[in-house]
Amino acid sequence: MNVVILLTLLAQSPAAAPPPAADPFKIVDNSFLVEEAFNQEPRIVQNIVNWSRQNDAWLLTYTQEWPVPGVRHQLSYTLPFDSSGVGDLLVNYRLQVYEEGPGRPAFAPRLSAILPSGRGPSSPGIQTNLPFSKQRGDWYFHGNAGITWLRSPEHVWLETPAVAGSAIYRAAPMVNLMLESVLSFDQRVTATPRTGSQEGPLVTRERTGTFTISPGIRGGWNLDPETQIIIGLAIPVSWSEGTTSAGVFGYFSYELPFKR
Repeated sequence: MNVVILLTLLAQSPAAAPPPAADPFKIVDNSFLVEEAFNQEPRIVQNIVNWSRQNDAWLLTYTQEWPVPGVRHQLSYTLPFDSSGVGDLLVNYRLQVYEEGPGRPAFAPRLSAILPSGRGPSSPGIQTNLPFSKQRGDWYFHGNAGITWLRSPEHVWLETPAVAGSAIYRAAPMVNLMLESVLSFDQRVTATPRTGSQEGPLVTRERTGTFTISPGIRGGWNLDPETQIIIGLAIPVSWSEGTTSAGVFGYFSYELPFKR
């Protein structure tokens, strides 16, 4: 066959069909330790309760997320509680810069103000985080990079950078297996007594690295197209300064429309 005719026939052949798009996950924006890059849908408010216990200390947090008024902008707040009472309040703003698309992850940077509660050791500060999310078939991958600035009672600014990542596997439409990890470099103040006639202690800053890996599971129910309940459980294990500690983490989320 003439080469020109062969090339013409190949050029006229129908193009191969693109691979089918993966079915969307029925559970999103319900990770435990790693932030997902998804804002709330219009008219839907999410209520999240986390409870954890590690190193003989427990912590409970309540978070409520609101669309303002749609997916592009989101406002939320987080209230922590422990054995000493109410902790510092976080007021959060998140911008949906990119929604997930072909060859592109979702991206929704967050900026948070840390407001002292006045109970116990409180520190004002700012926190920022850059979350990315991308689905690959029955897997979802999430990555975070952020930093927290806190003003200590000694009037010293402390910086704590952190990176995190997770892989989530869809074992069933409403059941996900999770593996999350977080690496943080916490900065703290140490006060050393001075000698001689010098007044006041010598204040220095020290940094401690902590790595946490947390296997977990989450599942739930769709009560109707706009109402969803998700529960989850994880076992976080942390390594810091040569010591290892394991804990337990519980999760509950209730999404519902705030107007019909």
